[in-house]
Amino acid sequence: MKAHLSRRYLFSASHRLHSDNMSAAENEATYGKCNNPFGHGHNYVLEVTVSGPVDEKTGMVCNLIDLDGFVCRKVLERFDHENLNTLAEFAEQAPTTENLCMRIYEIVQRDFHFAHLERVRLEETMMNSFEYAGGEGLVK
Repeated sequence: MKAHLSRRYLFSASHRLHSDNMSAAENEATYGKCNNPFGHGHNYVLEVTVSGPVDEKTGMVCNLIDLDGFVCRKVLERFDHENLNTLAEFAEQAPTTENLCMRIYEIVQRDFHFAHLERVRLEETMMNSFEYAGGEGLVK
C-alpha cells in the first residue's frame, strides 16, 4: 500500500532577478521591480511530498524525524537567510523561485533515501507558488 506524506517548512531568503546574458533594458522588461539592484526578500513555504509503502510496524511512510533532519541540514541550512544570488547554484542562472524549487528537488532526490520523492512545492508569496516533480526542466 502506497501513501503520500507532505511536510511544510519555512525559510527566508533574498534575491535579485537578473541575468548577465541580457542588457539592462532586457532585465528591466523581463523582471520588472524584481530586478531592483538591492534585491528583495521572501518568506518561503517549502512543501516536500514523499511516498512509499506504509511500514506495517510503524504505520508510517517514513519517520518525520528523518525527513525533518534531512531538510533542515541539506536545504534550510543552505538557503535560509541567504542572498541567493551569491550561491554557486545560481552563478550562471537567475535565482527565480522556479530555479530554486528545482534545485531543492535535486538535493532531496539525490540524497534522501528513506522514501520516494514525489514533488517539491515552493510558495513565494500568497499569490505565487511553484512545483517541480522531476523530469524535463532542470537546468544544470
